[in-house]
Amino acid sequence: MKVAIDVGPTHGRRTGIGNAVAWTIDALRQRASIEGDSTDFESYLTSLRARTRSGERRLPMPAAMALRLWAHRSPPMDRWLGRPDVVHGTNYVVPPADCARVVSVYDCWFLEHPEDAEPDVRRAADVLRRSVADGAHVVTSSDATTRRVRELLGTDRVRTILLGPPHPGNGGEKSGRRRTIIPELEDQPFVLALGTMERRKNLTTLVNAFGRLAHEHESVRLVIAGAAANDTDAVNRSIARLQPDIAARIIRTGPVDDTTKQWLLSAARTLAYPSLDEGFGFPILEAQQTGTPVVASTAGSIPQIAGAAALLSPARDAEALAANLYWIVTNDEMHAKLVRRGHTNLRRFSWEATASRLTDTYHEVADAH
Repeated sequence: MKVAIDVGPTHGRRTGIGNAVAWTIDALRQRASIEGDSTDFESYLTSLRARTRSGERRLPMPAAMALRLWAHRSPPMDRWLGRPDVVHGTNYVVPPADCARVVSVYDCWFLEHPEDAEPDVRRAADVLRRSVADGAHVVTSSDATTRRVRELLGTDRVRTILLGPPHPGNGGEKSGRRRTIIPELEDQPFVLALGTMERRKNLTTLVNAFGRLAHEHESVRLVIAGAAANDTDAVNRSIARLQPDIAARIIRTGPVDDTTKQWLLSAARTLAYPSLDEGFGFPILEAQQTGTPVVASTAGSIPQIAGAAALLSPARDAEALAANLYWIVTNDEMHAKLVRRGHTNLRRFSWEATASRLTDTYHEVADAH
C-alpha cells in the first residue's frame, strides 16, 4: 500500500504540530521497517518556498492558492501525489483526490472561534469542512477533539489516536545543581507558563490567579515563556492591575530556545497550563518527563492527557487555580506525589502504538474506499 503523507509542518520553525508530524512519520517508517510491512510512505508538501528534501514531492501550486481552490470543487491531485492508495493531510488540510483520504485535526478552536484565526487558517477551515463533506476520514489526538469534530463537522468518520511522548530535550530529570539561565530566578520558586500569548492559552486567568497566590507567598514568581500573540495586550492589562510589587515578580521571557525551555521546565516548581482548549498538550508530558508537577484546567484534552498526575480546575476559575498553585508551591508531599504520578502517566503514551493504530487506519480506509 502507498500512503502520501504531508511533511509540510516539519519544514521551518518547529511548532507542536511540526514535532507531532515529524515524530509520527519517524514512528510509521520505523514500524514498517521492523514489522516488514509493505506500506510505502511518500512525502509531499504544498509550498513553493520550502526547500524540498530528498524524496519529497512538491504540489504544483502555492499553499495560499491551494487553500482557495480546495475549499471548492477542484481537480484531484492523485497524479501529483504519486497515485497513492491513501493521502494523509497531517495539518487540518488534505488535498482533493480520488483515493482514500485521512486528515489530522488537533483541536477545534479555530472552527469555534474564527475571529481568533488568521485568514489562511480560516481558509483551511473551509477546506476541512469540504474534505469531510466529500468523505475524508478524520484522525484526532484526544477524545475531546473527536467529540467536537463529530458535533461541528457532522461526521462519524473520526477516531482518536493518541500521540506519543515528546522526544526528550536536553534538560533531563531534576538532579543536583545546574547553571541558572535566568539570574532573577536563582534559588526562587516559580510557576512556569509555556506557549504563545493567544486567547486559547487563558493567561489572563493565570495572571489573576498568580496575584492571589503572591499575596500568600512572599517569594514565588511567575514566568511566561512564549511569543506575543492575540492576547498579549489583555495579559499586559491584567499584569498592570496587580500591585506593583507583585507585578514585578512576573517575568516575560518572550520566545525561548530549547535549552532555555528545558531549563525552565526542570527548574520550575510547577507548570501552569490553564488553557481554554487543547488538542493534546505536549508541555504536560514534557513537564512530567522532567519531574515537574502540572496545575491545569479541565478544558479539552487536558484531563485525558494529564491523567491523575495534575491538579485540575475549571478554566476560568482564577480562585480555584490559585488554590491549586498554592498547594503545589507550599506542599512538598503533594509535589512529590504528582511527580511520581507523572512518571506513571507517561507510560500510557507510545509512538509505536501511534504508528500501529495509524497504519491500521490507512488499511481500513483504503479497503472501505
